[in-house]
Amino acid sequence: MTEKKTEKKTGIKILADNRQARFQYEFLEVFEAGLVLTGTEVKSIRAGKINLRDSYGLLRNGEAWLLNAHISAHATTSTFFNHEPTRTRKLLMHKKEIRELIGSVDRQGLTLVPVKMYLKDGRVKISIALARGKKLHDKRDDLRRKDDQRDMARAIKQHL
Repeated sequence: MTEKKTEKKTGIKILADNRQARFQYEFLEVFEAGLVLTGTEVKSIRAGKINLRDSYGLLRNGEAWLLNAHISAHATTSTFFNHEPTRTRKLLMHKKEIRELIGSVDRQGLTLVPVKMYLKDGRVKISIALARGKKLHDKRDDLRRKDDQRDMARAIKQHL
């Protein structure tokens, strides 16, 4: 008898984080989605060659799409087989989630913002948030709160 050893990769490894989005938007709900990728894109993502800063989500014809996500070309692959860095990529989500998003985006004027990209069980996943843009005073409050926490941490560290 021969036994097959099946190794399951578990855990989450964050590959890219859109920190600017947390400052610009207020997240109302976060969804997890898969991505339709080519082989060279997966290699580049695993190497950490991805930028989500200017990317956004779009709902068209009952499907979800990721636009402007920059995945650099793979270094050791010829240019003929490589991918276009900012091509439009399809998001894999349940139809129920997509219908819910279509309703929210159309009625309330919200937007889809990619938050982070990560490996989960060996597959590339993306967290995409239903978000509302922050006003200038909200951004100032966040900065003030962040500075206050930094000052408190400094004071505690000096007194210990």
